[in-house]
Amino acid sequence: MLRVIAFVVTLLAAVPGCVSARETGFLDRTVSLAGVEYRYQVYVPRDFDPARRWPVILALHGGGEYGSDGLRPAGGALARSIRLHPDRYPAIVIFAQAHADGTPGWQRQGGEAALAAVDQALAEFSGDPARVYLTGFSAGGNGAWSLAYRNPKRFAAVVVVCGFTNAFTGRTSGVVYPPIAPPSQGDPYLAIARRVAGLPIWLFHGDADQSVPVDESRRMSAALRTVAADVHYTELPGVGHNAWDSAYEDPAMAAWLFTQRRR
Repeated sequence: MLRVIAFVVTLLAAVPGCVSARETGFLDRTVSLAGVEYRYQVYVPRDFDPARRWPVILALHGGGEYGSDGLRPAGGALARSIRLHPDRYPAIVIFAQAHADGTPGWQRQGGEAALAAVDQALAEFSGDPARVYLTGFSAGGNGAWSLAYRNPKRFAAVVVVCGFTNAFTGRTSGVVYPPIAPPSQGDPYLAIARRVAGLPIWLFHGDADQSVPVDESRRMSAALRTVAADVHYTELPGVGHNAWDSAYEDPAMAAWLFTQRRR
């Protein structure tokens, strides 16, 4: 019997990807772009089956998590909700990390590396290209707007939490963020809305936010309605900048997200 068990273990180890396919939880991964290494974590559900096609979520962190350890972005926000309610998030979830290099990372190479991590996860974990979702909070909300604006046909839906689209200086990081839409496009909110009009979008913002003005989400929501986009807007009374816990804890949002497919 021991010889049989040893033979099976050896056989499994010899099959490429067989052992890694059974890894679940929060896993360390790395992607390289233009010779620069970006570490990140990817969440794999406990019941992961490589024979199925899985939704993929790209999660972008805020200004307090810039760095290169690949770990901090998976410490709270969406990662916290997944740990508390794993049944709500039956998906492969990428917790990308932009470097603390003084640049508006998600608008620059950090965003490109995040998309490369999505491609890597789609290949490694049987991801479904028609169900790739994008979310981010604070500076990551700005990143979500930026990636959606530049790649509107890549995603099936977007969830933006206390995000911003105009010129802004990060309260925590000191990073200077340029406007997402160039001035030549006129009304910046309407310019973005026109580009992402085909995407289902859900916005969250606390009306007591002292870091990112709630008017950013109010005006984006109004612009999206102007172009007849599929938009939901949840304004949280009395909530400050930390709107992400309420957003990612909302079971209705999670259920809505997984009904969306790329059009």
